[in-house]
Amino acid sequence: MPDRLRTLLALPLRGLTWLGGQGTRAVAAIAFIAVAVPPLGTLLRPYVTEAIFLLLCISFMRVDLVALYGHLRRPALVGAATAWTTIGVPLIVALAAYATGLTTSSPGLALALMLQGMASPMMAAPALAALMGLDATLVLVTLVTSTALVPFTASLFAGLFLGGMLSISPATLGLELLGILAASLLVATVIRRVFGTDAIQRHKQPIDGLNIVILLVFASAVMGDVASDLVADPLFTIAVALLAFAVYFALLAATTLIFRRVGTERAFAIGLMVSQRNLGLMLAATAGALPATTWLYFALTQFPIHLAPYLLTPIARRLTARVSDTAAAPGSANESLHSRPAGSLHRPVSLTDCAVSSSCIPPISSRGTLSSHAKAFWISGT
Repeated sequence: MPDRLRTLLALPLRGLTWLGGQGTRAVAAIAFIAVAVPPLGTLLRPYVTEAIFLLLCISFMRVDLVALYGHLRRPALVGAATAWTTIGVPLIVALAAYATGLTTSSPGLALALMLQGMASPMMAAPALAALMGLDATLVLVTLVTSTALVPFTASLFAGLFLGGMLSISPATLGLELLGILAASLLVATVIRRVFGTDAIQRHKQPIDGLNIVILLVFASAVMGDVASDLVADPLFTIAVALLAFAVYFALLAATTLIFRRVGTERAFAIGLMVSQRNLGLMLAATAGALPATTWLYFALTQFPIHLAPYLLTPIARRLTARVSDTAAAPGSANESLHSRPAGSLHRPVSLTDCAVSSSCIPPISSRGTLSSHAKAFWISGT
């Protein structure tokens, strides 16, 4: 590389490295900027699809596919969790929206809820599970299977329940989702082949910094109107925010109860994944052509996603501590070690120990723990 070009690239690279090391402070600043500077949202909203695509590329780029294949050891549990998040959740949400009359009283809000139900889990769900000391392996495998199915299931449920609510046909929605996921996976695969996994790991912090910049585009595009909506109609905006929190924790609680027979810690990990829906993917698939109320709900869902790690980490720690105590008890150690991934018995990772990255999945070893090359990363953007 010529010296002049190297010099020109050095400054932005140092800036991205610094930004990538800021972790939660950078994410908090992004949320504040997105709400506090509405013109930025107006400026960046046309680029929300491109932002989501880039975030997905980086997410797929960091997935260890070889290790992923080795995780497919519990097909029954993975199949049940996949069926619940791709079929059970959208079906229940859609039926609830029609049963409560929400489709008539507030079509935009009903559309938001149904799109949320149809969405796949966030790409950051395994990172969040690992950060909280939960079974990241199970979450990762289920995330991949459900994401692969969502273009087909979302198209099916859109045809059954959305009617004329969307500006595009159900088939177009499915094709858009499939195209975005396939294209981002292809780009990520090319990047991995060209640069190699080791190079990606060596440049972890600059990539994290780039993620945060892209997240600013996404967050600003989605949350840019929150302040004006709050001023114009504070009661409605607060009610929508409360609904976003209620839906998040209802999905978490219901999923945990449904899967409690496989163990509370595993059930909680699945519940965490199901409650973290990839609304950014749905925004990208619809090209942002959604009603204002739908945009408002999507924006306000970012708050429970931001707060969830802080609110739920104490619960996760108690669950993992209980599992560790059970494993240490006489006569139960062998059974626990053979029936669970070894990584799920490790202590939870402190939030303050982890840098925050945009919608990326941390490299996870074949034993279900974070690899030694990187810490767990989490982001709320997608």
